[in-house]
Amino acid sequence: MRIVITGGFGFLGRRVAAALLTSRTFRGAPIDRLVLADRVVPPGSAADDPLVEIVQGDLADRLDEVFAEPVDVLIHLASAVSAECEADFDLGMSANVDTTRAVLEAARAQSAAGGPVPRVVFSSSVAVYGADPALPLPPVVSESTLPTPRSSYGIQKLVCEQLIADYTRRGFLDGRVARLMTVSVRPGKPNAAASGFLSGIIREPLAGLPAICPVHPELKVALASPRRTVEGILRVAEAERGAGPGRIDGGVPVNLPALTVSVADMLSTLRQVAGDAVAGLVTIAPDPDVEAIVGSWPAVFDNARAAALGLAPDPDFASVVRAYTEDHADAVVDGARS
Repeated sequence: MRIVITGGFGFLGRRVAAALLTSRTFRGAPIDRLVLADRVVPPGSAADDPLVEIVQGDLADRLDEVFAEPVDVLIHLASAVSAECEADFDLGMSANVDTTRAVLEAARAQSAAGGPVPRVVFSSSVAVYGADPALPLPPVVSESTLPTPRSSYGIQKLVCEQLIADYTRRGFLDGRVARLMTVSVRPGKPNAAASGFLSGIIREPLAGLPAICPVHPELKVALASPRRTVEGILRVAEAERGAGPGRIDGGVPVNLPALTVSVADMLSTLRQVAGDAVAGLVTIAPDPDVEAIVGSWPAVFDNARAAALGLAPDPDFASVVRAYTEDHADAVVDGARS
């Protein structure tokens, strides 16, 4: 069993890899090789594990190396993020659409040459939905809701979803799509995602640093913790095809389960968990560009299809914050610990 993770040293890639290296199995079969492909490989990475193989460089230029041996499963997490794509259209198209199509073509070539039909798992996004003035979103969004993205990033993710559906229909690969909610709380430094503040307004204050909230506090958002997100990606990856509980039905994407919470509720939880001084480090300064992107995304989801796979949303935002402080105690100042 040879598994490839693109974006293998990114925020989610590292966590998916860690989960697989802990279990050392996929659907009960032993993992023989775990290939981590990324542009940047930080020092002290997982290279010491005998299962790990590293492919470094631009993914589109390294696909011959990735597919030098048969790929059984490819978890495609590499992506340019939302605000990045809005600021640089060509970057988004190249990183998200062109590179994904190159990955799909490499997978297709493998099966056409008589190799195994690879299972390709694509991380899509809640950004495929948008509140189009001509077709407003329903109060509760499900997989049957028509995606009408309002950002270049959302459009690019939707294009890739459709390509994967067709490559799967044609039998070139076994594709499955997990639509990720905004992941909070992300550790580390801020990234270029429009939704990055949904981690920053918690992460930075817990570290004793100031943070800017670029939206009005009454805005509601759909979130998932890193733990639940990784669980969802792997559950979608491992699920059998077919109808019924625990199976992936056709080529329809799966919306990973969402916790609906307002930004005001997030800040209130921060105050309850860490105190007034920590919560006071957040300044509300609305940014119309950020609000336009994040505010176009739905906040309330029907989690039925995810539930059929055994997945559930985080119970509340307090549990999300507690999980962050447990997993990243070194990034939390003493006075901010619950």
